[in-house]
Amino acid sequence: MNSKHVRLSLRISLLPAVAALAACAGIGASDCRESNWYEVGYRDARFRLQSQAAVYAEQCARYGVGVDAKQYEEGLRQGRWDFPDRMT
Repeated sequence: MNSKHVRLSLRISLLPAVAALAACAGIGASDCRESNWYEVGYRDARFRLQSQAAVYAEQCARYGVGVDAKQYEEGLRQGRWDFPDRMT
């Protein structure tokens, strides 16, 4: 195996670990209560994320807080419009 293949296989093997750590980080009770869901969606679009509304809803449900999914999705759409070069 050449060094290019070794680097690629290392990146691929680290991907699940990074994803697991990101999922564990979550958001806290104050984030759920105080978030501007439009801004959260807009930010997620800037970072090229797919909709995370269901993930946020599940995390915030632990604290008895609902997510304004409509506002989140609107922010996500606007972010994708404003930053089209960042979306796939």
